[in-house]
Amino acid sequence: MEIGYELRETSEKGEGIYATQAYKVGDTVMIGVIKEVLTGNHSHASQIDEHTHVLHAGLISKVNHCCEPNCGIHVNETGAHDFVAMRDIGINEEATFDYAMRNYSIDHFPKVCMCGAKNCRGKITGWKDLTHEQKKTYQGFVAPYLLDLDAK
Repeated sequence: MEIGYELRETSEKGEGIYATQAYKVGDTVMIGVIKEVLTGNHSHASQIDEHTHVLHAGLISKVNHCCEPNCGIHVNETGAHDFVAMRDIGINEEATFDYAMRNYSIDHFPKVCMCGAKNCRGKITGWKDLTHEQKKTYQGFVAPYLLDLDAK
């Protein structure tokens, strides 16, 4: 399988992942592979259940946050996060996701979000801090354990 993305410098956020091919809604942009189970949470950690955080292998940790993302999360058969296009993504477009799609709470980022989205929340937040309407827009593109935590 040909990889359809590459790591590039961004103008304001350091590095980011950019599409080298076009993606349609529902296409898998990146396949997640768990590299390491962690003893705690940190800025590059992905939550995979209520009490477990992992590091993904490869460039997954380089995908930047956006409050209006073009990718969402699908948990694959290994428990890792695949990134799936929520809308069409053009060549040379940065692939982004909302960090709230995988982490119930966020404590490791600057107070001000730098995503630049029209409807930016102003701060990178976890799933627990999203409004019901925001959560509804992510239906089908969020890690299922977050929905389970909401139900508790």
